[in-house]
Amino acid sequence: MNKAIILDRDGTINIEKDYLHKIEDFEFEEGVVEGLKILADLGYIFVVVTNQSGIARGYYTEEDLEILNNYIGEILEKEGIKIKKFYFCPHHPEKGVGKYKVECNCRKPNPGMLEEAIKEFDIDREKSFMIGDNISDIEAGINANVTPILLETGHGMEHLTKIKRMKVKNYRNLLDFANFLKENLVKNI
Repeated sequence: MNKAIILDRDGTINIEKDYLHKIEDFEFEEGVVEGLKILADLGYIFVVVTNQSGIARGYYTEEDLEILNNYIGEILEKEGIKIKKFYFCPHHPEKGVGKYKVECNCRKPNPGMLEEAIKEFDIDREKSFMIGDNISDIEAGINANVTPILLETGHGMEHLTKIKRMKVKNYRNLLDFANFLKENLVKNI
């Protein structure tokens, strides 16, 4: 079984920008590349699970999203980091239009995307983490029985009080989490 880092995208990997879908608007959050390198060295695989209600709302297409995700994957691969797969939910139960206006199991906090990744990549739930900047990421991790971690990037600061009550750990950014994990794994060896 694989140990995995399951990542939210917007506000976790990239700087949060409303309905990001253009390559020219993409920027990494501070510490992402460095943090992913450390986690890769620790033997983790990476998948991304992202709600993309901009598709449901008609702001951009699934093809637009695929172009951006491929771009992100290519940049990271040049740094020696492989994203196994980008999973996305294009639905929204209230704001969606046409076929995208549905209740679904993939929209976080539902665990659908995580469950699909766990099955596809033989992920060990007990040794894996769901990392994001939103309460829906935390709840998706809990719902999939994967350890949730809140980053203070993106919308993370807005959710600090609530996650403290949930006894979920938080870190300034992905690099801080990776360094914490590296130090603690070394101590436990």
